[in-house]
Amino acid sequence: MRSLSGIFRAHPGILTDSVSLSLNTEYDTFVSSEGSRLAYPKQNFRIVVVASTRADDGMDLRLARTFEGRTEQDLPPQAELEKQIGELAAQLDTLRTAPPAEPFAGPALLSGRASAVFFHEVLGHRLEGQRQRGTQEGETFTKDVGKPILPAFLSVADDPTLESSAGVHLNGFYRFDDEGQPAQRVELVDQGVLKQFLMSRMPIAHFDTSNGHGRAQAGHMPTGRQGNLIVTADAAKPDKKLRQMLLEEIKKQKKPYGLYFADIASGFTLTQRFAPQSFQVIPQLVYRVYHDGRPDELVRGVNIVGTPQASLLKIVAAGDKPEVFNGECGAESGVVPVSAVAPALLFSEMETQKAAQGNSRPPILPSPVADATAKEDK
Repeated sequence: MRSLSGIFRAHPGILTDSVSLSLNTEYDTFVSSEGSRLAYPKQNFRIVVVASTRADDGMDLRLARTFEGRTEQDLPPQAELEKQIGELAAQLDTLRTAPPAEPFAGPALLSGRASAVFFHEVLGHRLEGQRQRGTQEGETFTKDVGKPILPAFLSVADDPTLESSAGVHLNGFYRFDDEGQPAQRVELVDQGVLKQFLMSRMPIAHFDTSNGHGRAQAGHMPTGRQGNLIVTADAAKPDKKLRQMLLEEIKKQKKPYGLYFADIASGFTLTQRFAPQSFQVIPQLVYRVYHDGRPDELVRGVNIVGTPQASLLKIVAAGDKPEVFNGECGAESGVVPVSAVAPALLFSEMETQKAAQGNSRPPILPSPVADATAKEDK
């Protein structure tokens, strides 16, 4: 950890940085009046890297990267960690001097990892069973079982029985949920058509049994939650073809540029009726893509916004290389480990807004850590 965090010393423009390693070990015992008797261990290794800087106009910028595994061997080797942290630091230096983004609505391409986070936030939460009941929930897709909610070339499942995808550990793997039910693969959307929801033992209309997705943090009541959300596509396109389609869409719509989202950090979605049924997703790395041959331009201060029903139907193509997002998700039943796997996705239109703008200015004096390191080198 000292060696990894020391990488940031060579980047004096970075104001804060943190590299942490955590090991969580849990042993769960479950018994019920129905005769279930379960005892099983859970273990998770996690490295979290976070760094921040500040642009001259006062905008605070933050990049983060996490590495997950059930064993120490699941984590990347030291050389790979050093490489990725070095890349993160360099990206943050570039981001600090990048131009601020303007509100935009137009063509956009999401990388596989960015698409995975997008689907987790925008669709996955709205297919959790408990969100289909009660007078407070928005019930976005409750009446849409048997109807198309996605383009016909897309399917979505949640499969907590998968331990890995293309050699990458999946955080959402489990054998039994927190109500003692065996984990199950659930086909949520088949070729664009909604089939069912993620169910705990809390019944809803037309779905009165669990499908192994009752999950909770210790001390909370289990509810239907995501495990490993898997997005698959028919007629998948290679990366080069997707980019060409993005350029064609930009020209077709006569837009000055389109957007490429290389990575997304997190997001949130509103599902209850008292608030607008909208979402906000927070990207980390966003590029303007020009159709006239100019190089892609990194921009800062971008948030994706929209409503699920409109946004999901604007997907026009998908890539052929699925990528993994591993993380932790917080909701009513607490924080649980989750994963999402998705290919790159092309949208005919995506709406963005400016991120929050701070008023503070960068420090006047150079970083004392960087200064001390320079003296040591001399």
